Amino acid sequence: MALPAAKARDSTAKTGARAISGTVRARIIAPMITTLLGGITPRQFLAEYWQKKPLLVRQAIPGFTGVLDREDIFDLACDPDVESRHIRHHDGEWQLEHGPQTRGRLRGKRAPWTVLVQGINLWSEAADELLHRFDFIPQARLDDLMVSYAVDGGGVGPHFDNYDVFLLQGIGKRRWQIADQEDRTLVEGAPLRILQNFAPAHDWVLEPGDMLYLPPHWAHNGIAVGECTTYSIGFRSPTAQELGTEFLGWMQERICLDGLYADPDLALQDNSAQIGPSMIDQIQRMIAGIRWSRDDIAAFVGHYLTEPKPNVFFDPPAAPLSRAAFKRALVTRGFRLDARSLLLWSEAGFFLNGEAIAVEPEWRDTLAALAHARRLPGPLAPPASLVDTLYDWYCDGFGQPL
Repeated sequence: MALPAAKARDSTAKTGARAISGTVRARIIAPMITTLLGGITPRQFLAEYWQKKPLLVRQAIPGFTGVLDREDIFDLACDPDVESRHIRHHDGEWQLEHGPQTRGRLRGKRAPWTVLVQGINLWSEAADELLHRFDFIPQARLDDLMVSYAVDGGGVGPHFDNYDVFLLQGIGKRRWQIADQEDRTLVEGAPLRILQNFAPAHDWVLEPGDMLYLPPHWAHNGIAVGECTTYSIGFRSPTAQELGTEFLGWMQERICLDGLYADPDLALQDNSAQIGPSMIDQIQRMIAGIRWSRDDIAAFVGHYLTEPKPNVFFDPPAAPLSRAAFKRALVTRGFRLDARSLLLWSEAGFFLNGEAIAVEPEWRDTLAALAHARRLPGPLAPPASLVDTLYDWYCDGFGQPL
């Protein structure tokens, strides 16, 4: 597992991570183009299945057994910089432990358990490549790649998600029961959102390379059949409340209202504790000065969707190339975005990691290609101004030469 250098981790002492060779990645990932959706095209998938009905694909990735081995998963689960959860089911009771995990906890044998590790695409190049094989869904909707490792009988119980998910089987087997049920009553007091009355309508066992797509709100229960791993590709589905709250916070930094509350015609009140209607009327008129347009919404969406999660941070390279050396590497080899970087664009322009970026007209097609493929293979002949911008990104840890 190749760890990003910018994270400044001691990969030898702290993680014992092993690099996955490019040859292995090619064997794992390349077949996905034709088999990932079971022979149907992305256009067909979006029209017939996306947010409509499940899709079971046998051998979506023939020969796939995962992008991390068990020790890599445990290393990440024990790391305080990585989000993880350990879930144990014993005597009808569910127990949840947030990370960092301990090695002792990950060796438990008394009861079925599973460990979930979020955002492995930030730590493994192969995992990042796997996540972005799902770019037939806009990157603005992609969230992260999660891996779950479970011992025999392990799982997280019957539940439903508010977002779409692809469940790709790594090593071992997992039994999936699913249902499109209206009863979403939860078990009271449980540390997880466990469905109280789960009534499965379909029952499948997935083997390495098999994949199950589930739309939002489909109830599902995955139970490990022996030791197994499952890779979950999840998608962002913010609530209206979240969007509204974030937008108002974003607007707060950008609005400028003129005027000062004044009441030269103030009349004597019988009760001084009353907030008079004239005060309310005047404040209403002042607040009514807050306006926003489609341009504001477009700009907010660009900032919001590219904003890194709280546990994501960037560090400059420990020994950065000089500008001249960077240019030579850029021109001959090309450039790629760091796994933690997100570059999106819209009618409002380009946004990188929560910030709008100034784009000269001659760059637009090049940056759009970089945003889509997340890399620009060499040889390149970029204008000097673009070289300067990419060099600044490199120095900030946002990307690097190929």
